[in-house]
Amino acid sequence: MPDTEKPDRNESLFNKNWTQGPIVSNLLLLSWPMVLMETLFVVSQVADMVWVGRLGPAAIAGVGIANIVVMLVMAMDIGLIFGVRAMVARYVGAGDIPEANHIAAQALILSVTWGALMMTIGILLAKPVMSLFGLEADVMADGIAYMRVMFAGWIALDVLVMGLYIIQSAGDTIRPLYIEALLRVIHVTLCPFLVLGLWIFPQMGVTGAALSNIISQVLGMILVLWLLLGGKTRLHLTRQDFRLDLDIIWRILKIGVPALVMHLQRSFGNFVLTWLIAPFGTIAIAAHSLATRVEMFIMLPGMGFGMGAGVLVGQNLGARQPERAEKSAWMAVGILEAVMVVCSGAILLWAESIIGIFTTDPELIGIGSTFIRIAAAAFTIIGFISVLQSCIASAGDTIPNMIIAIIMLWVVQLPLAFILPKVTDLGVLGIRWAIVGGMLAGAIAYIAYFRLGRWKLKKV
Repeated sequence: MPDTEKPDRNESLFNKNWTQGPIVSNLLLLSWPMVLMETLFVVSQVADMVWVGRLGPAAIAGVGIANIVVMLVMAMDIGLIFGVRAMVARYVGAGDIPEANHIAAQALILSVTWGALMMTIGILLAKPVMSLFGLEADVMADGIAYMRVMFAGWIALDVLVMGLYIIQSAGDTIRPLYIEALLRVIHVTLCPFLVLGLWIFPQMGVTGAALSNIISQVLGMILVLWLLLGGKTRLHLTRQDFRLDLDIIWRILKIGVPALVMHLQRSFGNFVLTWLIAPFGTIAIAAHSLATRVEMFIMLPGMGFGMGAGVLVGQNLGARQPERAEKSAWMAVGILEAVMVVCSGAILLWAESIIGIFTTDPELIGIGSTFIRIAAAAFTIIGFISVLQSCIASAGDTIPNMIIAIIMLWVVQLPLAFILPKVTDLGVLGIRWAIVGGMLAGAIAYIAYFRLGRWKLKKV
């Protein structure tokens, strides 16, 4: 259907056919709730660090390192979700809603099983993992306490995230936004009370920051299940859909495992980067932790826009419109690149003020602002990575993404991070420049593969 066709004015955004109508309009309407969702998530994580920052550099460093481990495990969850996203979007695009319901139910079974496994491992291994960094005693104690509480709520987190992505992949991005907004308000409101012991609440320190996350995640899980089981969105899961189907689960894993490996090795790479930074001292670790939060604030909304483009790609491939799928991706790249250039300029101008939100320590502000100014160079190319990676994955073609991610990290980024501090006078800044080098290599690789067009032929 021509891109200039006007959409039905009476058509609800909850059930809109995203394979028809103007591409730019569809892209913006589908993506803005995802961008806002990711922004709300980052704002809540930044709020955590603001209050944890009142406890001192040791608490910042401990929570920062614990979050590297948390994000490592979450990366594996996101990898599995890629398989679900590709399949749900493809079947919704093809008009086969019953099969999309069945896939969604099997995905929830998988998320509960996986969440229980990760909860057990995370609680048991918190202390051994933190001890790998050779941290000072107070940093290690805060990190262990935060990590154990976070993993105690991992089943709720897995079901919540899986459910949100399922609903989004079906083309309903508004209701997940409502849920995310509510639970983030609860999280941000509770956090200072639990961390600092305000009003009638006990002072729980870093444990309070983790607990405020879990409380909001449990509520979010309940609301997501209510939507999916109650038929409040495009999908309506029934008891029959939850009959164990190993063939569907295998197909999810077949697509999702390469994405899991991609995200796992990337998070493990962040783990190694932090290990390389650790010898430079607590201030350097704390600065890296703060810079990572700022990067999340910039990059995750961009990823939300990429996910919106990915849904369009998946549904258009299901509707047998591959050229429209490709056009959607390039339009998303152009829009996101323009936004990222503006964000990079803002960071270059106001880096000290941004880091000053989290801490008043002058040494920490100095090194932290330098870290995020270096990161601004990578933000100018992140649009190519965020959008094209998501679109390729949403087509179900996850192996090339895995290969590119491995090259970015293990061939470019980590070797540079190891070498630059030793052979130059950059010191710890060499590690931050190595991250930029890896991102540049990834952007080039994703552009080259996407232009080949092999992803259009992938079967799910």
